[in-house]
Amino acid sequence: MKRQHSSQSSAHQGAESCIALIDARFLAWLQGQTEAAQDNTRQHLHTLLGHTLAHNGLELNLRRIYWYSDSSDEQVLDAQISRAVLPHSQDGGLSILRALGADLKRLSERGACQHILVGSDDERLISLIDEAQLHGVAVHLLADEASRNMAQLQRDDSGWARLLSQADHRVVLAAQSVREGAQPRHGNAPVHAAPAADPEQLREQLNTVIQTWWADEPEDLREELREELQNTRGIPQEVDRQLLLGVRRVLERALSFQEKKLLREMVRDLVLGPQAAAANALPPDDHMN
Repeated sequence: MKRQHSSQSSAHQGAESCIALIDARFLAWLQGQTEAAQDNTRQHLHTLLGHTLAHNGLELNLRRIYWYSDSSDEQVLDAQISRAVLPHSQDGGLSILRALGADLKRLSERGACQHILVGSDDERLISLIDEAQLHGVAVHLLADEASRNMAQLQRDDSGWARLLSQADHRVVLAAQSVREGAQPRHGNAPVHAAPAADPEQLREQLNTVIQTWWADEPEDLREELREELQNTRGIPQEVDRQLLLGVRRVLERALSFQEKKLLREMVRDLVLGPQAAAANALPPDDHMN
């Protein structure tokens, strides 16, 4: 008896191959979810990413997904490999950078596929992505709606813009994730004016998030951050994203530009203590906007 193939499988046989490397924490940020909500996402992740690629003009055969997460996950899903990494709060994302970077390097060096889809916002991946591209692999990056206007994004978030600029294609997830029931962070979702926040209440809520984050930071990372903040006016990109996600969970909305500025000032005051005033007198840098 002949084996019967679906039309989708037949179509994929002629398509170029793609493997996805997805940071669970980043996908949660991209969809405006908590990481705890990612269990359901994983069950539909292959379909979600396949449709998203197609929606962005990339008709590819998504052969496998590598999933990097610090959460214990007993799900066994076809064509998905789970990689355990340390929590971001413990090592600043170093373990996931090494794990995802090593997989990216091996896949490209061995010619395992023609396309790699990366879901991460870690700017430290730029050189590894460049190396993979030099091996002839097309590397695409998952992105939010803000990536449709790179000139504006460069002004708003220069680090994120630099990473996205390295991609062969920026694959916008938001439109498809809406259909999958996720809340997008930008773009086509209805925009409702948020009620005016009480300044003191807002400061208390921000302080709660910041204090919780700081309490979880190991002393060696605290010291590294103190040294870094003494030579810059902003805060590191990975710290900024972690705190913005934490605040979003509490407030159930994104912060305005002025609120983000307040958040970063409060972080610097906490980390640097009495040294904050002197460090804030440095000339501005372009790391944060």
